[in-house]
Amino acid sequence: MKRSRSLVLALATALAATVGAAWVALPAFAAGATAGFVKTSDWGTGWEGKYTITNGGATAISGWTVTFDLPAGTAVGSYWDALLTSSGQRYTFTNRSWNGTVAPGASVSFGFLATGSGSPTNCQLNGASCGGGSTPTTAPPTTAPPTTAPPTTAPPTTTPPTTTPPTTPPPTTTPPGGLPRHLLTGYWHNFDNPAVELRLRDVPAEYDLVAVAFGEATTTPGAVTFGIDPGLSAALGGYTDADFTADLRTLHSRGKKVILSVGGETGRVAVNDATSATAFADTTYALIQRYGFDGVDIDLENGLNPTYMAQALRALRAKVGAGLIIAMAPQTIDMQSPAAGYFKLALDIRDILTVVNTQFYNSGAMLGCDQNAAYGQGTVNFIVALACIQLEAGLRPDQVGLGLPAGPGAAGGGIVAPSVVNAALDCLAKGTNCGSFRPPRTYPGIRGAMTWSVNWDVSNGNGFARTVKPHLATLP
Repeated sequence: MKRSRSLVLALATALAATVGAAWVALPAFAAGATAGFVKTSDWGTGWEGKYTITNGGATAISGWTVTFDLPAGTAVGSYWDALLTSSGQRYTFTNRSWNGTVAPGASVSFGFLATGSGSPTNCQLNGASCGGGSTPTTAPPTTAPPTTAPPTTAPPTTTPPTTTPPTTPPPTTTPPGGLPRHLLTGYWHNFDNPAVELRLRDVPAEYDLVAVAFGEATTTPGAVTFGIDPGLSAALGGYTDADFTADLRTLHSRGKKVILSVGGETGRVAVNDATSATAFADTTYALIQRYGFDGVDIDLENGLNPTYMAQALRALRAKVGAGLIIAMAPQTIDMQSPAAGYFKLALDIRDILTVVNTQFYNSGAMLGCDQNAAYGQGTVNFIVALACIQLEAGLRPDQVGLGLPAGPGAAGGGIVAPSVVNAALDCLAKGTNCGSFRPPRTYPGIRGAMTWSVNWDVSNGNGFARTVKPHLATLP
């Protein structure tokens, strides 16, 4: 996000990193452990599968590896709660750092989406038979995928299948916090720039989620602070922290949610070790308690450490609870490869993540999920092809939002008419109004749109909110 009218146009082209598969030593096998498989959804040309590892022994399992074969024409796509390597049609899933230990009598599970009609065979758990888990334990249901959110995933290490994927989307769920299925997010300026200044209570009613820009760094690494900017206060004829807090309560009374965005173009919040992760969680929690924020938005344009930011966000959620809203606003280049820091963070905290609103502007030309062409910003093709990367690499559709500028002054490049945003949403959700690029499937659960910013939208006549918000109601 940018604080001034003068913006730097970043031209970049990036290729997705390919991570080499590495075999690891098998952990100790506990007698009585089984891995049961079930197809939780089947739409003919593809399905969703789930393995449940159950420890029927007397000692804890300290790690697990499930390996199985799929027939030719069937391939794994997105997956969650495990790490994946593959060799030909042999797939190996290993535990994540947080679900490797299975106590006696306990169980853990992981899941994945597959194209094709085949089922796993020759299943092994830690080198031994899965105990009957190589075939479905129940008949595949004909209902839509479950609404329980599959948590954290890792970036795929194999090339996505080239067969035509199903039109049924990956599973989706309604995130916490009482947010609508399709969401309009806008950023509110806590500073004075050429856009119109607004009190928080004057944010137009079309916005469902308001991100307050920005929480700032302190001299303590990882710590975040917030207060009403003196320049904004002067421009509004006096606006205090108490006024802001009262306005936040007013938005709550209207059914809106308000989160604190951390970072921005000049933001210097740095979470690079365990100590700074704790400082981030503690200080952000204190600000949530003080002002009444519903969550946090990560908008660090100068890099982040995904390992320690994930630690910080998990610690914050442990303090706040399941209602915490966690949003992100990465730049386009940050979401080109699942191995990139921002992308990796999103995948690693998918079980607690609300939405990623990528900034599809100030980008130049970028590769889309087909990796065949560089799409120019400011087009339906650009927005859809780049959103497709996230949707096919592991984020649920309800975790993907489209971030666009709210007209003249809001960005240095990539400004589009609100009707273009609506066309991109239609293409992703319904397969209609696409440009020359068509995604491999539809994503009816696509979360919605974000704009930088509320202030610029009001400056430009509210065209973004008044055009996009009603259109969200037409999506599936």
